[in-house]
Amino acid sequence: MNKPLTAPPPSFPALVQQFFTEYLVAQRAVSPRTVACYRDALSLFLGFASHKLGKVPTAMQLADMRPELILEFLDHLEQGRKNAIRSRNLRLTALRAFLKFAARRDVTSLHDIERALAVPMKRFERPMLGFLTRPEMLAVFGQPGESWSSQRDHLLLAMLYNTGARVPEMIGVRVVDVILDGGACVHLHGKGRKLRSIPLWKSTVVEIRASLRLNPVLRGEAALLPNRDDQAMSRSNVTQRLSLAVTRTTAAQPSLANKRVSPHTLRHASAKHLLSSGVPFNVMALWLGHECTTTTHRYVEVDLATKEKALARLDASDTQVGRYKAPDSLLRCLQALQLCAELAGPNGSSTQGRRQQSRGIRA
Repeated sequence: MNKPLTAPPPSFPALVQQFFTEYLVAQRAVSPRTVACYRDALSLFLGFASHKLGKVPTAMQLADMRPELILEFLDHLEQGRKNAIRSRNLRLTALRAFLKFAARRDVTSLHDIERALAVPMKRFERPMLGFLTRPEMLAVFGQPGESWSSQRDHLLLAMLYNTGARVPEMIGVRVVDVILDGGACVHLHGKGRKLRSIPLWKSTVVEIRASLRLNPVLRGEAALLPNRDDQAMSRSNVTQRLSLAVTRTTAAQPSLANKRVSPHTLRHASAKHLLSSGVPFNVMALWLGHECTTTTHRYVEVDLATKEKALARLDASDTQVGRYKAPDSLLRCLQALQLCAELAGPNGSSTQGRRQQSRGIRA
């Protein structure tokens, strides 16, 4: 009777290809940004490993992904490429995702994969979140000018503050994503292709209507905040426009000169002001698109007023703490232990010493 033949495990190049085409894209349906992040991480690692091992990436095997090599690669990212620890951990996350996928496709390499997965994430000190006060925010907004770009920039900053959106979410907003009639809101496409709706202020609605009247070609799938080529703004474009607004406002608000203001700072400001207004954590998490409220809790560290309110609810105790007095039986036991130590000497206790210890404890 012929035994069924076992299919050989896929090669390393085949595993890499299946990881992207079958797992990430077809099965997980992750966003293009996630695919690009994982692609860059594996490309950097394969280039580094090829140089260290002296073999081309197509000749590599899973056994080559030793923990020592992975640690060398991570050190290279920090020391050679000057990557931050957060970036280093993101690269490691991509490698671990690939290894976990490979473990399901090649069980013969489980031992090597488990050793590689043991490489830990690196802890780092999280800085305090930066934010702007409401007067600073209003100063940065300023008043929209007469030009088209000035009105677009004012709407951009207003919507970032109104929604607390991430930059990719904001530049991805299309005209069709904005609801202006009835309950005005904007649909944001967040991380993991999650859709959420954020209400809009009346002032924001007025600006959007004015922008659409000024640009009648903006409709349907067109970007709500286009560049001069009628395409969606880029991340660098948003950062540049905000930087110009901050520079222009620094004279009126000198406190801005000592702050590093980025588009994400507006998101922090929006979250901090929501918290100061008494918005619950779970609502804030939904507003900001956080999967876990643990991320939202970071904003509590920023809001000192919330901590002061919590402290005010606690009454300062006038009770004086007395000194502990041991009972007589406990004191006798401790004194007996001291006597035992003296009789034992430096080289251990003798038989006579142990007898005296026993009598001392019984006393």
